Amino acid sequence: MLRKQIITGVVSLSLLGLMAAPALAQSTTGQTTTSTATTKIACVGAAVNAREQAIDAAMTTYTTALNAAYAARAAALKQAYQGTTASAVKAAVKAAWSTFAASTKAARKAWQAARNSAWTQYQTAAAACKAPPGTGDGANSSSEATGN
Repeated sequence: MLRKQIITGVVSLSLLGLMAAPALAQSTTGQTTTSTATTKIACVGAAVNAREQAIDAAMTTYTTALNAAYAARAAALKQAYQGTTASAVKAAVKAAWSTFAASTKAARKAWQAARNSAWTQYQTAAAACKAPPGTGDGANSSSEATGN
């Protein structure tokens, strides 16, 4: 009877040891995987940060250009209405609005090019990170201001 209990105890301990070994190996692998995932996620974070800085600079440039276009239009219209004939006023008003349209169009195109470049660089950098699916925020790019 004692012999049977000893054998049962040894077998139980052996089985317990066999079950614990994969659990320990899995834990170590889990830590390595977690560490690798953390590094990859940080890599995507750096790519997002670079994109956001580029977009911030591009938006500042865009809004500065728009403000300048509005200020120039205001000054040109003020000057236009100092004309003494209807034809002179009409020509000056037309020129003010034409210049304004060209300025805003150029600002918009520059903004869109800079924005697209920032997103393209982000996508390339984020893909190189090989982070877990769903880590990046590229799906939100449609929320970006288009400059239209």
